[in-house]
Amino acid sequence: MRRYEVDVPIHHATDQERRGLHVFIGCAAGESEALAAAHHAYDRAMQHLSAGRPAPDDSSDGWAAHGLRPDWVLDWHKATTEAWTNPNSLM
Repeated sequence: MRRYEVDVPIHHATDQERRGLHVFIGCAAGESEALAAAHHAYDRAMQHLSAGRPAPDDSSDGWAAHGLRPDWVLDWHKATTEAWTNPNSLM
């Protein structure tokens, strides 16, 4: 398994000019598995937040979602996935 980075473009729900990128990082067997794991981590975190609970800190598969903003929309159809390269050799 390798570590992957999934970059998902985001935009503000009411102001389309406000844009950004949400980055997920975790281990997966390939790019499609990494994208699915990132999406699952996001869905799981949003379920917790909508129920008034804090987002899970970590998941058993190593993927978690942090720093979510409920008024921002993730454009999953524009997401890109690639093997993660640590620029600082931290891991």
